[in-house]
Amino acid sequence: MSIVLYHHPWSRAATTVWMLEEVGQPYELRFVDLNAGAQRSADHERRNRMHKVPVLDDGDVRVSENAAIAMYLADRYAPGRLAPALDAAQRGSYLRWCVFAPSVIEPACMAKASGWAYSPRQAGFGTYDDMLATLEEAVGSGTWLLGETFTMADVVVGATARWMLRFGMMKSDVVAAYADRLAARPALQRADAVNARVTAEHGLTPPGA
Repeated sequence: MSIVLYHHPWSRAATTVWMLEEVGQPYELRFVDLNAGAQRSADHERRNRMHKVPVLDDGDVRVSENAAIAMYLADRYAPGRLAPALDAAQRGSYLRWCVFAPSVIEPACMAKASGWAYSPRQAGFGTYDDMLATLEEAVGSGTWLLGETFTMADVVVGATARWMLRFGMMKSDVVAAYADRLAARPALQRADAVNARVTAEHGLTPPGA
């Protein structure tokens, strides 16, 4: 049975397509029309009470939240290739980076862009400057987050970094060079083509266009 991804090409589900292309598993896309409010339909609410995409069905398994989907796919379909083994020394660092994008990069960029007033000592994501310095140190010291080994963590972090760079929410030559390395990956190129096709098929206007 194919994996089913509930998808919109201008949501985080676009990154899930990249994940699926990296693991090399067949999948089916089911378009969720966010502009029409389909994410708030009764059917989709049963899939995800948060009214969000992506949602991924793999047989009897249902997973939401992009970082969780990433770790699930890598452990199930690409262990040792896109995810370090459970007893590997790099496993801890891998897990840290898998959750760094949604828990640190996204809120730190949003806080800076929106001018949030908050206490960095109380917020789990800290400050934008510390986030960026941490990310630059990681991607500037090797080809990928784990040195010369590409993992699913690079998909999660890399997709977020590409988005923030594209819309001016992050400025960094070091991170931009990392994004350029990611752009050369055939799986990302295939995913970008899939998302562009779905965008065209549904007559969608890309953000910022």
